[in-house]
Amino acid sequence: MIRWITRILVALVLIAAAAALWKREEITRLIAVNTLFDGGKIVSNFSNMNNAFLWAELDRGDGPVTPLPPGRQVAMPRAVQDWVEARDVTSLLVLKDGKVVVEQYYKGTLPGDRRIGWSVAKSFLSALFGIAVSEGKITDLDAPVTDYVESLKGTAYDAATIRNVLHMASGITFDEDYLDYDSDINRMGRVLALGGTMDGFASGLTQTTRPPGELWEYTSIDTHVLGMVLRAATGRSLIREMQEKLIAPMGLEASPYYLTDGEGVAFALGGLNLTTRDFARMGLMFLQNGRLEDRQIVPAAWVAESTAPSAPTAPGQIGYGYQWWIPVGAAPGQFMARGIYGQYVYIDRPAGVVIATTAADRKFRDAGVSTQNVEMFRLIANEVTQ
Repeated sequence: MIRWITRILVALVLIAAAAALWKREEITRLIAVNTLFDGGKIVSNFSNMNNAFLWAELDRGDGPVTPLPPGRQVAMPRAVQDWVEARDVTSLLVLKDGKVVVEQYYKGTLPGDRRIGWSVAKSFLSALFGIAVSEGKITDLDAPVTDYVESLKGTAYDAATIRNVLHMASGITFDEDYLDYDSDINRMGRVLALGGTMDGFASGLTQTTRPPGELWEYTSIDTHVLGMVLRAATGRSLIREMQEKLIAPMGLEASPYYLTDGEGVAFALGGLNLTTRDFARMGLMFLQNGRLEDRQIVPAAWVAESTAPSAPTAPGQIGYGYQWWIPVGAAPGQFMARGIYGQYVYIDRPAGVVIATTAADRKFRDAGVSTQNVEMFRLIANEVTQ
């Protein structure tokens, strides 16, 4: 009897070991998700996302690098240094009239690090969307998204227009609480880590909170739906479109990469990884109305339309355009891309200033932090224009 039980136990152990080996990559990615934001790992994790997730490189092409020449170096006041420490900033790069006047890296990060921008990727997608509109691939922003993506028929997106989704006013029910393990955003993260399908996740959403277009509510999965529309409209993968229409023309220093799901579909709502200098080039392009050097990459009309506070946000609330943020009290031409844990590309066109910053700020959701960040960007812009 003992020998028989021993044989069964050995067999079960071997089966478990084989299953663990077969699912090793999935288990590794799941562990990575569950420890991604741990205090001792977050800085390194944000510079090495391709060690833990599926990913695809976007070839920068063989064109010249868009220059970011050095300008008059500006020393930052003590208030900025205090902010850097308090907010766990990992890089800070400031352009004034296209020249680098501040460039600093912290917490062991390096200029060559391709860091995760999180929701800064949404603004890249908006730029690509504008190119597709200018090419006639998308002719009516007020058309239902289901005109392009049939798999969304009968889902929470059934009545939403493209403009509704660009505005994050789709009206769908989606819990964006990063601190709740069972929230929609964290369930989505586990789908990504385990090699599932983001399209399937979006198509599985069936609940709505309010009619589309009624009120802005930050909903990250909306951006994935925009990616689904783009793929349907162009007949090509988002990775290929982004690479050829935006990344290669921008003249980046390093090839960025996208995190992807198990089907190789780009994690459009937060999966772009670039160097800080290349995030700054994106900001410079929007500062210059979609132009870099002699190349008009994004139509100027789309730059203006997408960065205007046209979404139905509540009175007194931060403004929103087409996947761009407009701070409270902003003058025309002041807007930003923003990602969780302190990633920003801040543009102040009247001052000729672009600020690109990355961070590992685990307190980014604390009351007043977002306002403090914007105030700091305004202080920095003022310092470099003296």
